[in-house]
Amino acid sequence: MLSIPINQHLPHTPHLVTSLPGPKAKAIVERDRAVTSPSYTRDYPLVVNRGEGCMVEDVDGNVFLDMTAGIAVTATGHAHPEVVRAIQEQSARLIHMSGTDFYYEPMVELAENLASQAPFVHDTKVFFTNSGAESNEGAIKLARYYTKRSLIIAFVGAFHGRTYGAMSLTGSKTVQRANFGPLVPGVTHIPYGTHASLDYLENNLLTTIIPAHEVAAIVVEPIQGEGGYIVPEDGFLQRIRNICDRYGILMVVDEVQSGMGRTGRLFAIEHWNVTPDIITTAKGIASGMPLGAILARAELMTWPPGSHATTFGGNPVACAAGIVTLKLLESGLMDNATQMGELLQTGLTQLHQQFPRMSLPRGKGLMVAVDLLDEDGNFDSKLRDRIIQEAFYCGLLLLGCGKAAIRFCPPLVINREQIQTTLDILAEILR
Repeated sequence: MLSIPINQHLPHTPHLVTSLPGPKAKAIVERDRAVTSPSYTRDYPLVVNRGEGCMVEDVDGNVFLDMTAGIAVTATGHAHPEVVRAIQEQSARLIHMSGTDFYYEPMVELAENLASQAPFVHDTKVFFTNSGAESNEGAIKLARYYTKRSLIIAFVGAFHGRTYGAMSLTGSKTVQRANFGPLVPGVTHIPYGTHASLDYLENNLLTTIIPAHEVAAIVVEPIQGEGGYIVPEDGFLQRIRNICDRYGILMVVDEVQSGMGRTGRLFAIEHWNVTPDIITTAKGIASGMPLGAILARAELMTWPPGSHATTFGGNPVACAAGIVTLKLLESGLMDNATQMGELLQTGLTQLHQQFPRMSLPRGKGLMVAVDLLDEDGNFDSKLRDRIIQEAFYCGLLLLGCGKAAIRFCPPLVINREQIQTTLDILAEILR
């Protein structure tokens, strides 16, 4: 068992004390290879011991600046003291009593808080889950149940999870679908983010092979996550809303990665003033505790008791963390996401001017990405992967997405110094 010196604060910038990976990390990686599934994706040999804010320390004492937040999960930073306190206090009272069968106040309080802030015109109901994939599974069921229709439209490049229903909506990488068929039927994928795609949907697909009156839902990410942090064309999301209204289709918005303050709004869809019918969320909702949710217009949640349930969704400890997380987002972290995101994009734009093989940045708030290009302007995934590896050896944690993108999704507590450190390390690598 590793000791965790919780009274010793981590530095706010990278501090490397061994070669990477260090001896303890090497040993744990070898142990991991012997007993865990090879399906896990590990980009570099980081073996984390503890975290604080935007910093993580490995088992050998090396400290890294984390621009990943556990894939956009630790919204309030690693081990935020208020979140930790809520977890400790709740776990001392009650760790589990399934919300499927019984009642407890943290689950009700978090549902009330989410419902009060959901971007719906009318009342909201909430179903709690364990994860984003489970949230999307439930949304599929709810849309089909309410509309009594079976067909679903999703998008190329989308990522909605790896369980069967969610995987059937996912259109990100072939490795996520290969050799797992047959998948859930009735799903059609179209290109993401363009009016040309919606033209094709309306003028061709809905008039030939997809009867509009049989479509239950259009499932869309307001900003594509795994697909490359792609921001859609102006009017794209508004037009989906219009199509749904005309044909009685439900608009399901996947906010698993883009939600919970990451873009400077609680939900990214709010940037476009579009009102969806169902929102799915997870990741940042509880600062690292396993929790997700389905938010829907109250009139849609007509499914009867027993038709959909979960043992662990809405766990009291996770809900306690979620209550505090929401308060912290409202009390300044969403504003910080906007400000630090603007600073990050300004710095990345300056780097693009020096190093044109890195594209101009895109995104909103602290959901930002750049592409890496070859000398002819084509996507260069090898260069992207090399930069991510080099960043690790400089004490900076990054993740890829899309065809050749680097994504920046740090904890929302990141400060100016840490943004500048990120830019300085990238500049040195690019040189």
